[in-house]
Amino acid sequence: MHGTEVVHSTLIHATFCSYRVRNVVACEGKWVVVPGLIRKSLVVASVAIAAVSVITPPALADPVLAEPGTVVSESPLPQHLWLPGAGAAHRVTYVSTGPSGERALSTGAVFVPSGTPPEGGWPVVSWAHGTVGIADHCAPSTAGTSVRTNDHLNRWMSEGYAIVATDYVGLGTPGDHPYLDGRTAAYSVTDMVRAARRVSPTLSRRWVAMGQSQGGHATLFTASLATRYAPELDFRGAVTTGAPSNLAQAFALTGPYIPDLPLGGLIPYTAYLFAGLKAARPDFDPDSYLTAAGKEAVEAAHTLCYADLKKKVEGLTIGKMLSRSLLFGDFYKTASSVLDVPLTGYDRPFFIAQGVNDLDVPIVLTMKLVADLKLRGVRFTHKYYPGADHGTTPTESLPDTVPFVKELFN
Repeated sequence: MHGTEVVHSTLIHATFCSYRVRNVVACEGKWVVVPGLIRKSLVVASVAIAAVSVITPPALADPVLAEPGTVVSESPLPQHLWLPGAGAAHRVTYVSTGPSGERALSTGAVFVPSGTPPEGGWPVVSWAHGTVGIADHCAPSTAGTSVRTNDHLNRWMSEGYAIVATDYVGLGTPGDHPYLDGRTAAYSVTDMVRAARRVSPTLSRRWVAMGQSQGGHATLFTASLATRYAPELDFRGAVTTGAPSNLAQAFALTGPYIPDLPLGGLIPYTAYLFAGLKAARPDFDPDSYLTAAGKEAVEAAHTLCYADLKKKVEGLTIGKMLSRSLLFGDFYKTASSVLDVPLTGYDRPFFIAQGVNDLDVPIVLTMKLVADLKLRGVRFTHKYYPGADHGTTPTESLPDTVPFVKELFN
């Protein structure tokens, strides 16, 4: 394992070992090298480990830290998870950056087109996925993606791009997934490119970020920081569809007085949001805002992927979920620091696509984002698509986004 340094030998009592990468096991947050005979019998179990070596791996151990984008493990992606147009596909575990700036692990998939790469390598689309859940088993690189997403990504692959797709920090790796923590997600999106190029040398330094829904939110953050975070890469720009914005302000208006709102997956999104805020800011107390029904929904969010959570909370309204207004206490301050889309820092072109009939991300939120960006002199392209809803905006926007991205690489 590159970058692994044995520091000293000690005695550690590990009451729960939850994750393993090669010889390395995470035991209550401590990373240890397990001797071979023990390692063979240790997968996910309560154990006591004696006479093992504390290490400084390329992930979470302090003080020696691996560089973001370092590949911790790589394996062939199971064939049933391949994009149809791929000539090779890999699953990788790599080092990224967590909510407080600490090193954290992420996983993701690398899809390399079939055929001979162009001079300089395959240009890269770093895909940021929409909401799937926050439980480890929801991660797309193990659970797969929808037919609609596969078709969308395969279209981009057919245009000659390699697709690299992060799962995000904490989604399939140790720790909780900080859902809608835009900066952490942007680091995962960017470090996915770094890791993918280590796995597949045929990939170019030139790349764009692209995302839908939660991934659209992540893509906006990526567009605002990519050139500074990864200056050795050649970031060309971004495409975002159905991206939520102005969430802290919108949610701050809600409370037990709010009637049922016909907004798609509002309740499962809210449950994930509260769980994500707690993961990103551990001092935040979501229970202080939740009714018993709201607490139950957030608890279910930790184990259920999106479709199952949506069924679980059917009939629950935002008013019945909240015990007090989100305008008071530390909700707005916490949510703003995690969720608010940057209004500055953009130094590459980007495209915002929004469906007029989107009931998951109402168009008024995007209209305000567009106005705020323009007021600050940010140069970008945006378009509204009549008839498109949350799920169809990526496809409806292709006649505009395909030439837009092509021009970025030209």
